[in-house]
Amino acid sequence: MRIVRFSHQDAIRFGIVDEGELVVLAGDPLFAGFDTTGERVPLGEVALLAPVIPRSKVIGIARNYRDHAAELGNEVPEEPMMFLKPNTSVIGPGDTIVRPPQSERTDYEGELAAVIGRVTKNVSVADALDHVFGYTIGNDVTARDLQKTDGQWARAKGFDTFCPLGPAIETEFDPASDVRIITRVNGEVRQDGPLGNMVHSVAEFISYASQAFTLLPGDVILAGTPAGVGPFVAGDVVEVEITGLGTLRNPVRDAPRADG
Repeated sequence: MRIVRFSHQDAIRFGIVDEGELVVLAGDPLFAGFDTTGERVPLGEVALLAPVIPRSKVIGIARNYRDHAAELGNEVPEEPMMFLKPNTSVIGPGDTIVRPPQSERTDYEGELAAVIGRVTKNVSVADALDHVFGYTIGNDVTARDLQKTDGQWARAKGFDTFCPLGPAIETEFDPASDVRIITRVNGEVRQDGPLGNMVHSVAEFISYASQAFTLLPGDVILAGTPAGVGPFVAGDVVEVEITGLGTLRNPVRDAPRADG
């Protein structure tokens, strides 16, 4: 089942994709279930939004692909390496990524994103996937120069617009399937790697994260990125595609620089 969050006639609503239409839901399915209003809206008449705005946090799993760790000269951590992105960094499909004036280099990082469906604390690996509502696509935008100079990643990963998510949440996606993450900049393939190359599985890093943080419904965990990360600039269009989840597409512009 593909769930979207959308804007239509000045209202923000949720719906189930049914071919070219949306079956409108009575509320946020994370909290209100899948009761419908009886309405159907043509997909072409709505604006798709980020399918979820985490009420609590976005958790990133760093260096979860060996080839990506190697390309940046890093070792693969024995345990999942986590960082946080604020929920104010989230934007949706078609929204603009804004490059901040503080950074000279912003990089794309195409990733699988798991959306937590219920309160999760100290969950076992065996039970972890039962706590997932569904999956979507993420782009862990990173100010690479600030990541290096700051010594910690809060600013480099956390600017507004640095966490595009979408276009939908797929509730029946299999994260163990050997589908590929493909990132394109202006139509040119920059990343192309299978999910099967993750060092730590989705179940493993959900279990690990839940031992540190209570995971709440709507929290998002980004599963790491394959090799091929690199910069983009104003005027580019960045696309991240995962088979079965669709394509997340975002244009890019520079933020205006303050005088002086």
